[in-house]
Amino acid sequence: MDDIRAYLSYEFLGNTVAAYLWFATILLIGYIFKTLLSRLITGIIFRVVKRFADEEGQASLKRFLIQPLEMVVFLVFLFLAVNVLKFPSGMEYIGSPMLQIALFRIYQIFIIAAITWVITRFIDFFGLVFQRRASRTTSKLDDQLVPFFKDFSKVIIYIFAFLVVLGSVFGVNVAAIVASLGVGGLAIAFAAKESLENLLASFTIFLDHPFVVGDLVEVGGVTGVIEKIGFRSTRIRTLEKTFVTVPNKSMIDKPLNNLSLRTFRRVQFDVNLTYDTTSAQIKAITSELQEYIDSHPQTNQDGRIRFQNLGASSKDVMVLYFVETLDWNEYINIKEEVAYKIVEVVEKHGADFAFPTQTLHVYKENKRDTPQAPETAHFPPSDLH
Repeated sequence: MDDIRAYLSYEFLGNTVAAYLWFATILLIGYIFKTLLSRLITGIIFRVVKRFADEEGQASLKRFLIQPLEMVVFLVFLFLAVNVLKFPSGMEYIGSPMLQIALFRIYQIFIIAAITWVITRFIDFFGLVFQRRASRTTSKLDDQLVPFFKDFSKVIIYIFAFLVVLGSVFGVNVAAIVASLGVGGLAIAFAAKESLENLLASFTIFLDHPFVVGDLVEVGGVTGVIEKIGFRSTRIRTLEKTFVTVPNKSMIDKPLNNLSLRTFRRVQFDVNLTYDTTSAQIKAITSELQEYIDSHPQTNQDGRIRFQNLGASSKDVMVLYFVETLDWNEYINIKEEVAYKIVEVVEKHGADFAFPTQTLHVYKENKRDTPQAPETAHFPPSDLH
């Protein structure tokens, strides 16, 4: 026993072996219990915010806060462990005064960063809760306001944390810096011109409502569904399922076509009939198709079926109608239904669909070199070489 006490009393760099063991023990306890303590703290926080969260709130809160809280808990145990040690005379922490100051400032930066991480993840949790509430409402405005204000709040927290680091860690006079912004504000404005323009554009989008989350838009050659309106940019999921990020400034500066706000989808094409189709057949075809379009439950009364043109190799009937739906799948199903009906009506009246052809006139000369009536042959373009 005396040997153990003597061994524990042995000093190295101004500290006994017992002090080093206490240092290691505290660190080990912090490492082992950091997850347990983090879960306990998360449970206490959830009890405070329980009335704001839904049934899945506690699981979501744990998913957001466990890791940053583990970092904070471990840093606290690290601070307690270091305070167990005694340092040589004139050295308050570790090593020389310069090293002592540098290590303590690094510790301060880490603890501020960890606390900032906890706060931002807490904001993410509330953003998730309000996003779920917004998804249950009919309005789409709240769907885009929630992520915007979540990002805005996180930016404010980051700026505040940066100012705390400058003031608390490096002893910078933050008030003087804020006051000097009035002098250097013009230079900062020019340096951050693009960011400020996108920020102001985001406020314009929220105030003017040219589109909301979920709208199908076409802007700057990009067509897709609005998935998120952020602090600086808008994210669009294209029809090819790619993800395009467009600066907010471009969303308001360029002509924007909000396809979701249209009441009908327009369909127009020509039906090409052969030249041997009679006028009576064309009249019967156009009349029956017009009646079908007018009576269709998913089209309005503005549809027109008209014989419009004598083409190079066909008689062209214009088909124009408007589909009363915004759903893409329903839209293409109705187009298919109308196309089948056109084929059925054309075949019913004994007409044929035309394809590009060319007419070749062949002249034969008799013995007196007198031209006779030409023989005419019709060939599709693929048969001519």
